[in-house]
Amino acid sequence: MQYKIVTIIGARPQIIKAAALSRAIRSKFSKQIKEVIVHTGQHYDENMSEVFFKEMNIPLPNYNLNVGSGLHGKQTAAMIDGIEQILLKEQPNGLVIYGDTNSTLAGAVAASKLLIPIFHIEAGLRSYNKTMPEEVNRVLADHVSTLLFCPTQQAIKNLEKEGFNLHAHTPFSNNNPKVILSGDVMYDNSLYFSKIAEQKSQLITILNLKKQPFVLCTIHRNNNTDVAERLTAIFNALLKISEEYKIILPLHPRTKKQIELLLSSKMQETIVNNKNIIIIPPASFLDMILLEKNCSMVITDSGGVQKEAYFFKKPCIVMRPETEWVELLETGTTLLADADAKKIISAFKKLKNTSIEKFLPFYGNGHAAENILKEIIQYFNSSL
Repeated sequence: MQYKIVTIIGARPQIIKAAALSRAIRSKFSKQIKEVIVHTGQHYDENMSEVFFKEMNIPLPNYNLNVGSGLHGKQTAAMIDGIEQILLKEQPNGLVIYGDTNSTLAGAVAASKLLIPIFHIEAGLRSYNKTMPEEVNRVLADHVSTLLFCPTQQAIKNLEKEGFNLHAHTPFSNNNPKVILSGDVMYDNSLYFSKIAEQKSQLITILNLKKQPFVLCTIHRNNNTDVAERLTAIFNALLKISEEYKIILPLHPRTKKQIELLLSSKMQETIVNNKNIIIIPPASFLDMILLEKNCSMVITDSGGVQKEAYFFKKPCIVMRPETEWVELLETGTTLLADADAKKIISAFKKLKNTSIEKFLPFYGNGHAAENILKEIIQYFNSSL
């Protein structure tokens, strides 16, 4: 018997995560699972062309709601409405959501009201900071899901603390959910796409980085890009680090604009004239994979990049006061520095000689997508 699932995606990271599941369905589970992909259009990304989908071997969405950006309430309401109509039309056996975006929340609300089972991939992540919209989204999504796919043991511990029964028995439902250690689909993807990146991306050669150490840095969170003191502190640290290492800084146009608005003209001039700070346009996913694989260290405020750095056994400085990937901190391979120049420089000095033995296998064996699909099929079979 073939079961139908609807997958909700809304931002480029989710599309990439969903690629792992779509690949596994095509290669091993096409007789048991039919996937319908709904792109909410939460984030418009000019790089999200058909060429991107083809290059990444990702199926094009069956539906695109084209919601666009806007206030949280208006955006999420439009997505709930659009997803609800699709669910009523498609009548799926279950709904798959990823992570913690407004698209994730909208999918969770729409499906739960229609009594459609929800399967949450990347369940159990917690920063314990509810001022972050992502934290609110992930908590609410977890609490209406039937199958909660946790990438790590820490995520399982977080759910247990919130009262989830780790020893629940069938029949599973959102009142009696099943918590599963699945491994991380992004680890699947990093292994898969790193091979493609080596063949297709020329960025390392173009930037002449093959024979020299460099630091990869990404800055995108609003509280770093929109506050002059924080942005200044970050660049003070980068200028200091650039005395030892080249820094590759893929820069989103919005962050570039904020640098021009918020940094002093003297600092801007210093950055422009610094031959060891190489500012490049936003990197494609394949280019980012290759940069992560070849760099000596990562400095970032991105949750996804923190993890990818770990996949490729690269120490990482996190420019946030907390992280949902707390297991990385416990290894000593990742350090929190917030937007504090002294802390960033101190973390850089501590991490320069990080031993490769510190990178423990937290994130599974690279077959998370297959594990997830087996659990979903087992759930469907037991619900007949």
